[in-house]
Amino acid sequence: MKIKLLIFTIFLSGLSYAQMDSLTNYQEAKTYQAELNHEYAHAETSPLDEADLANFDSLPFFPIDLDFVVEARFEKFKKKKVAIMESSTARMPAYIIYGKLYFTLQGKELELTLYQSPDLIKVPGLEDYLFLPFTDLSNGESTYGGGRYLDFTIPEQEMVVLNFNKAYNPYCAYSDNYSCPVPPKNNFLDVLIEAGVQYIAHD
Repeated sequence: MKIKLLIFTIFLSGLSYAQMDSLTNYQEAKTYQAELNHEYAHAETSPLDEADLANFDSLPFFPIDLDFVVEARFEKFKKKKVAIMESSTARMPAYIIYGKLYFTLQGKELELTLYQSPDLIKVPGLEDYLFLPFTDLSNGESTYGGGRYLDFTIPEQEMVVLNFNKAYNPYCAYSDNYSCPVPPKNNFLDVLIEAGVQYIAHD
């Protein structure tokens, strides 16, 4: 065990800062995939129905691609405004428009709006949670037609990492028993993001 640890330490010490960042982002994505699979494999935390849960092995992930890990500039809005989102049902949830992320992907200057749930602010441990729903050119093809989500926390600095390998489907992709916010039009990205969770339609 000590020898393996020594070899790994030597390996890390020989990497550049850029390589270290890549290794961290890759490992974070792998860990996230494992955690998501664990969540979906257990009835108490899974959105899958009984039949799908019984046959569940793993979510269909795209291969981790570090080209979909970008540095973004975070801008917090000074004035709090509220957005009413559509959902997969008649429900119209309200979200605080918290801020924006500005970044470059596939040679295009893009931006995404971050939202905060007024309800989750009151939940211990989720006060810093931000909601990042988005759509892109993959929706309806290799990913869920209704768009996907990313989880985020209130940044402590201006520059942050945006890792699309952590993109996941809303629960509505797996069951009609949920009411899921629909990503607003302003969070459409005019690029093909084949990273994160794929979507395979039910027969």
